[in-house]
Amino acid sequence: MDNDTQIITEGLAKIRTGGNVFYNPVQEFNRDLSISVITAFAKHYSEEKLQKKSKGVNVIISNTGSDSVAEACTKCDDGISILEALSATGLRSIRYAKEIPRVKEIIANDISHRAVEDIKRNIVDNAVTNIVHPSHSDATLLMYQHRKENQFDVIDLDPYGCPSIFLDSAVQAIKDGGLLLITATDMAVLAGNTPETCYSKYGSISLRIKSCHEMALRILLQCIESHANRYGRYIVPLISLSADFYIRVFVRVYTGAYKCKFTTSKLAYVYHCTGCDSFALQPLGVLKKNEKNNKQVKFCIPTGPAVSQKCEHCGHSHHIGGPIWTDPIHSPDFVQEVLKTASDKLNTFKRIQGVLSVISEELLDVPLYYTLERLSGVIHVEMPSMLVLRSAILNAGFKVSFTHMNRTSIKTDAPTKVVWDIMRCWEKKHPISKKRCIENTPAFNILAQPPEKDYSFEMHPDANPESRKLGFVRFQENPLPHWGPGFKATAMVGDQKILKSKKNQGKRKREASQESVD
Repeated sequence: MDNDTQIITEGLAKIRTGGNVFYNPVQEFNRDLSISVITAFAKHYSEEKLQKKSKGVNVIISNTGSDSVAEACTKCDDGISILEALSATGLRSIRYAKEIPRVKEIIANDISHRAVEDIKRNIVDNAVTNIVHPSHSDATLLMYQHRKENQFDVIDLDPYGCPSIFLDSAVQAIKDGGLLLITATDMAVLAGNTPETCYSKYGSISLRIKSCHEMALRILLQCIESHANRYGRYIVPLISLSADFYIRVFVRVYTGAYKCKFTTSKLAYVYHCTGCDSFALQPLGVLKKNEKNNKQVKFCIPTGPAVSQKCEHCGHSHHIGGPIWTDPIHSPDFVQEVLKTASDKLNTFKRIQGVLSVISEELLDVPLYYTLERLSGVIHVEMPSMLVLRSAILNAGFKVSFTHMNRTSIKTDAPTKVVWDIMRCWEKKHPISKKRCIENTPAFNILAQPPEKDYSFEMHPDANPESRKLGFVRFQENPLPHWGPGFKATAMVGDQKILKSKKNQGKRKREASQESVD
């Protein structure tokens, strides 16, 4: 065995890899969750086929697709076809073959010749040659080759960085009703550090706001929808996840030109106050029901803007971001299905259980969120406990939830005015020092306005969510070993490929030296 060879055991797979093919153990949660999602999807997809057959739709179903013989690591002739477009070691594809039932075929593709050699060896070692087939190709080219015939039921895109270059081909190579699994790791771009780069890659302006992780998910979803709409297709998100150093979405893709007309009503620009972090949404389109026929919908352009030139709460100006996806980012029914089918033998099962439980409690029709520390920090007031603030919102007659993206998140349908009124009432009970209330600051302008009513902070019976009562692992601590996205794989097309970091060493000095010579 080569000295550079690594032996990796994860789930039911055991693989060998050499050279600089990329493997990140932190992503085990990603792979475990993907297995759970595809397992639930495959079951649901099989049931949909049977329903279509019973309605007379011409769908070929063999007996091998029944629940009684649905076993992992066994080829199912009427099962799902999966493409892992960026396979690297082949670990994910092998785990899919060995741990997901109702699978017909898996294509494990990579552009690196050395990576494909690893994939071939690992497929044989794990005895999944009947299901997993290696492919040495450019991912986008491979998907374009499948856009008309032999489309895939599932396509998994887990690139290093931005996935946008793969989306055009992916939305064409997926079957009607198929599942796309897409990861993005360029969080600095999506979270507002470089909004101009975000626009060039995703067609949306990102903002540096406290709910940047949810905004990142919604930017990615609108980007996928935009690519799908060009071909008369649209998406339905099943689960949208922010975890560790990446975001991951699971969406179904459907065909329907008429349904694409609803897209503008699912998108909005975001007005973000630079002083108090309040936000408002400006939809791109609105739907109005026909007065004569409620089944008919009229597509209209909304009036705007949604805010005044200065923030009504603190008097500061706004930044404009987006467009972002404003429709639900999860399917509650599907989340429950994944919770039921997820195997407790997975190493990260407790985390899957906890995260999905929080997701199942999230408010679906409320984009973005506040954070407890920011609401308190803006007006320099003593921070209330999470249960106290949640109780105040519930006592006011509004809904509130956590989001899995932030342990101090406040997601609520209460108007921003009500949220600040509640904080004003809290400040009355816990007055701040006059030295901290400087004229024309957000704190001064917000506290200068009296609350419209006195809000109650009495403990509400629904303030403590079920996932918290049950003690689920809801918010993951930073895994110190191997933390972060790691380095990009260097086992690429040719042996002449060198690390970008090494290539750029001393670049500025070389350029300066060249300029002095010239």
